[in-house]
Amino acid sequence: MTDKTSLFNLENIDAGVIRATLKDVYDALEERGYNPSNQIVGYLISGDPGYISSYKDARNKIQEVDRAKIIEVLLKEFQKKSK
Repeated sequence: MTDKTSLFNLENIDAGVIRATLKDVYDALEERGYNPSNQIVGYLISGDPGYISSYKDARNKIQEVDRAKIIEVLLKEFQKKSK
């Protein structure tokens, strides 16, 4: 037992779920022969789930995440890597 207070950071958990979802969707699209980057960008810009194959439940997975949150995570990842 410790007297230390643990911090629960929901933002880190959300980002981890989003990264895992993007990886699953990316891999599924790639397996089907699509250009995953183009398909995901098309979806993020338009909101049209038709850009994402239903293979391996990729379409349902990506639709469970708010598109703005996906973009936020991608931007934060870019900022981390560009420092």
